[in-house]
Amino acid sequence: MASLRVSFILIIITTVLLTSPSSSLTSQPSNVFPSNKPPRFLGKHSHSIKTNHQQYRYETRYFSQRLDHFSFSDLPNFRQRYLINTEHWVGPSRLGPIFLYCGNEGDIDWFAVNTGFVWDIAPRFGAMVLFPEHRYYGESMPYGSREEAYKNATTLSYLTAEQALADFAVLITDLKRNLSAEGCPVVLFGGSYGGMLAAWMRLKYPHIAIGALASSAPILQFEDIVPPETFYNIVSNSFKHESNSCFDTIKQSWNALTSAGQREDGLQQLSQTFHLCRELKSVQDLSNWLESAYSYLAMVNYPYPSNFLMPLPGHPIREVCRKIDSSPDGSSILERIFNGVSVYYNYTGEVDCFQLDDDPHGMDGWNWQACTEMVMPMSSDRNTSMFPAYDYDYSAFQEECKRDFQVTPRPRWITTEFGGHDIEHVLKIFGSNIIFSNGLLDPWSGGGVLKNISQTIVALVTEEGAHHIDLRASTTEDPDWLVEQRETEIKLIQGWLDNYREKMKATLKI
Repeated sequence: MASLRVSFILIIITTVLLTSPSSSLTSQPSNVFPSNKPPRFLGKHSHSIKTNHQQYRYETRYFSQRLDHFSFSDLPNFRQRYLINTEHWVGPSRLGPIFLYCGNEGDIDWFAVNTGFVWDIAPRFGAMVLFPEHRYYGESMPYGSREEAYKNATTLSYLTAEQALADFAVLITDLKRNLSAEGCPVVLFGGSYGGMLAAWMRLKYPHIAIGALASSAPILQFEDIVPPETFYNIVSNSFKHESNSCFDTIKQSWNALTSAGQREDGLQQLSQTFHLCRELKSVQDLSNWLESAYSYLAMVNYPYPSNFLMPLPGHPIREVCRKIDSSPDGSSILERIFNGVSVYYNYTGEVDCFQLDDDPHGMDGWNWQACTEMVMPMSSDRNTSMFPAYDYDYSAFQEECKRDFQVTPRPRWITTEFGGHDIEHVLKIFGSNIIFSNGLLDPWSGGGVLKNISQTIVALVTEEGAHHIDLRASTTEDPDWLVEQRETEIKLIQGWLDNYREKMKATLKI
């Protein structure tokens, strides 16, 4: 079996390149890119992708949660949805573990059916499986409805990572008490934002969970911890690795978009070129649509076909670049771009036209979180990125958040609450039992923990891995390095549980 491809040399080279001062960053933001808000994780798709729910059996339950865990105000409770399966749980008498997935920014059903690793290993460990939903997403809506919950900054003010972690802590504590399972160990799992929550919960609530697998968790993507151009450099490198001409075509396309949009009938022509369902209102809307496709393609650049976000072939960036590079002679840059991006938006060929608006009012939960505490600085370098060059403009971002939500971001709060600076020193002293897994194809890996910090805080880094691929269900198409990565994770989790049980036995003897 091939060895786990951990490329520390590549990590070091990448870090040096990314942290070197760059004089090439333009001081003028592009007029077609980007939105001031950072790229989004994958949860935005959780309401629209249909998956076969029958492959995993679970019961849907609801738990009455406090709206504010950190005050004694008389506020209405809300119903938090959670999914539970006890089919393989060996129970309290055998200290059966509880595998808790920290719900992300979306419908919990979607995360449950796309986190096959937890379901695959539960029988092996005799574990209960628990998927609590994140507040303000899916069916877990305060104030009785999404409309009321998202009404204004006052009603949204309880949508924070801190409150979500407290929800998980209260839920699991109550559940264990009701099952007389107070001694049963809890292992946390999470991917992307859920991975961040899993790592933070292990640190904030060590008495509740004995360990955490945090996959693709960019806990360092804040303040000045990593260079702001990191994300878009990794996306760009993924395309450049497949084809220099593909990279160059995408890089040139932004000016072509601007020029086309400035013509008298430019927006109408662009609407026709990109087969839009409604006439384009601005070049910016089309630019954001294209940027989203490239970023998501980098995140789900899996080595096998998948249906995680969209139906996609294996190595989808390779297929996008093949379409761009093999466009008929005489094709314009924008026609080539359309051919390529259709791999992402219409690989099955079933879509007749494309809708650009995702959330026309900007009132989705993640935009609120990005405008309050999840402030992740992003920029694009003129020389290394295929995207238009721009500097991170906090003032513009702040104004956009004030306009959309009447709120001022707190860019330093997350690192104050959960840490981030000098992470190696801090976790070595205060942390334990966390697996940080990252694939270097994933643009969010640049904000992740990429090296071992101690014997119990381990980084599993794979050269060919994409966004939390290790949490997906195992398949016959899994490459050897992925099989080995999961085996390593299982071995580490088993070690946490064995150590916990040994300590419990020793305590009971006393």
